[in-house]
Amino acid sequence: MPTALITGATAGLGKSFTRALAEQGYDLVLVARSERDLKEHAELLRAGHGIRTEVLPADLTTDEGCARVTARLTAEPAVDLLVNNAGIGYDNAFLETGIQAEERLLDLNVRAVLRLTDAALGEMTRRRSGSIVNVASVAGLGPAWLSSTYPASKAWIIGFTESLAVSQQVRDAGVRMMALLPGYTRTEFHQRAGIPTTFPPSWLWLHSDDVVRSALRDLRKGKVLSIPSLRYKTAAWGLRHLPRPLSRRFAWDISKPGH
Repeated sequence: MPTALITGATAGLGKSFTRALAEQGYDLVLVARSERDLKEHAELLRAGHGIRTEVLPADLTTDEGCARVTARLTAEPAVDLLVNNAGIGYDNAFLETGIQAEERLLDLNVRAVLRLTDAALGEMTRRRSGSIVNVASVAGLGPAWLSSTYPASKAWIIGFTESLAVSQQVRDAGVRMMALLPGYTRTEFHQRAGIPTTFPPSWLWLHSDDVVRSALRDLRKGKVLSIPSLRYKTAAWGLRHLPRPLSRRFAWDISKPGH
């Protein structure tokens, strides 16, 4: 059976990825900070789908946590699919968040993705097979909703993934690279970050299971960018092709201002 490793596996899009991949017969390596949550979720997946699961507690904002996961990515059984899903965001405006918190965001949203991709890609190119999905956001395409480093971190993921996807080394090995760019998706992400879900209107919100099903279809098709739903494909086109001054005019900021 193929094996997938998913970070942020016990909540939100990560949990949806685990369920969808278990249904497809993948054995799973589940990565998150809470060992208790990992074990509970792993048992449900084993009981429901008859797959093998491994739990790997790790804080990916730390060197030690990244090292634990990179060690697994270079071990057996080989990981056929890596989903870099773990990420954080803040509801406060940049000057209110504090530099330590912003650096922690970059450690998880950027540095961990870099390190895990490096470890997985080395093995996959050597075997000449494998896939990597990096979860970004439509917010990474232009002026967006949070006045923080979050949109910039997701822009980095998009550029990083696209640049690797077109590299000769990756293409010749038959390895697939894809960035997932969801829009507003109802997950625990907003609750944990303290970000209100009363805005935008309900018709703009996506369901995490639908986002993951769309992403896995796009991965099978060999797409480099996966943008779920027509409304966010339209938004992404505008953010990529409209003049930047115009896109900035239509941006909004829901960050909490200072007092």
